[in-house]
Amino acid sequence: MTTSTTATSSGLLVLRLGVGTIMAVHGTQKLFGWFDGGGLDGTDRFFTASGYPSGRMFPLLAALSETLGGIGLILGLLTPLAAAAILGTMINAISVKWGAFLGQNGVEYEVLLAVAAASLALTGAGGFALDRFLPGLRDYKLSYGIAAIALAFVAAGITLLIRN
Repeated sequence: MTTSTTATSSGLLVLRLGVGTIMAVHGTQKLFGWFDGGGLDGTDRFFTASGYPSGRMFPLLAALSETLGGIGLILGLLTPLAAAAILGTMINAISVKWGAFLGQNGVEYEVLLAVAAASLALTGAGGFALDRFLPGLRDYKLSYGIAAIALAFVAAGITLLIRN
């Protein structure tokens, strides 16, 4: 790796570790109730109150998207799909929480996570990632990121259409 490539890969590693950790923690709050989370029961109540159909499907989908997407980013494994999982979840979170951009009820945090996920989808994981060992992702292409972002928007859109 050249110095410039090493610097870029280092920056992407820091971004992946930060966003991935935040999302994995949020996901495990929903999934297992860890870190003072509500677990699937609490997440189900929140989702039902937010207009999603009752049942475990949507809370489980959000919890798994955040947990597995976060772990994928941390490892740099299947980065386009990990980023798409986080982006789709954040699009839903923004739509549920929307009221103002800034402030106590603002969505700036969710927007920042969505932008970071989209950026990682477009750039790929960098050199310090397990994707380097996967033949299809070793030579990252912009089209992978664009497809991942499109997938996130389609999945989030379908989910939002189901929501009341």
